[in-house]
Amino acid sequence: MSSDPSALPSALIVRTLTLNPAIDQTITLEALTPGTVHRARATRSDAGGKGINVAACLADWGESVAVYGVLGRDNSGPFDALFAAKGMIDRFVRIPGETRTNIKLVSSGGGPTTDINLPGLEIDRPCLERVATALLADLAPGTPVVLSGSLPRGLDDKTYVGLVGALRERGAKVVLDVSGWPLTRALEAPADHLPHCVKPNRHELESWAGRALPTLADVQEAAHGLRGKGVARVVVSLGSDGALFVSDEGALHAKLPAMTALSTVGAGDAMVAGLVAALRQDLGLEDTARLATAFAAAKLRHVGAQLPGRDVVLALAGQTHIARLQA
Repeated sequence: MSSDPSALPSALIVRTLTLNPAIDQTITLEALTPGTVHRARATRSDAGGKGINVAACLADWGESVAVYGVLGRDNSGPFDALFAAKGMIDRFVRIPGETRTNIKLVSSGGGPTTDINLPGLEIDRPCLERVATALLADLAPGTPVVLSGSLPRGLDDKTYVGLVGALRERGAKVVLDVSGWPLTRALEAPADHLPHCVKPNRHELESWAGRALPTLADVQEAAHGLRGKGVARVVVSLGSDGALFVSDEGALHAKLPAMTALSTVGAGDAMVAGLVAALRQDLGLEDTARLATAFAAAKLRHVGAQLPGRDVVLALAGQTHIARLQA
């Protein structure tokens, strides 16, 4: 489908932006032992990138979603196939070259994933302006827009500042899931140019706060600091410890019973998709925490851009343990 920014079927369709997409090559090993020769038990390649992963989960959930960003023409096939298979509206700009490949090493017995991210395309300002024009076209107030992932070569750390500001001026509900200096710069913006929701992990929040956050109370304090700046909803993913959810309704700690993860790839992106699904339903903080945590937990059981059926996700939401925290 063309990246021409013509009117979408509905101006309220969820939009996701992925400026630095990747083909995720997942290699399954018996166990990863550095410095030794390994024989792969299985390998698969999936069209990926954080915004694309979010969109894939939302499409599986039944949401209509349009995807934006930049792809290399030379290897766009896996992305074309994914967009078609999941019914996502393709608004990507294609440029000469190849989209990067990310290698993910997974142990068959579970455990953490080892990532090797290769360099990607280089994008100039005119290309970014084409993407931004498409993203802003026919945008209705209240439309959820997800900005997520790293920035490609050629774009500076303030890129998301301008994008969030332009989207906020159109009334969009911006969900930001980025890290490092791009996150820091985005959070330095004036209150009326801040995202509606951010989802850092503990390490990313520590980088923003400039200090270690070893306890849940420390994380909560830093999250309240972001709320005080003007971010309406702050969600901090804590790995096996669940996630912290903070809004004007208070602070909640959400956690699921222990489970064996088939792959941790995309769990954070699935949580973002759950946040957007909850936003679409105008859910309160507790129901948002249940649904977003369930999305992430469901993704832990699957490899690739797949979310299980709605009944599985809702069952996990019902099993999510919620603890209300004191301010």
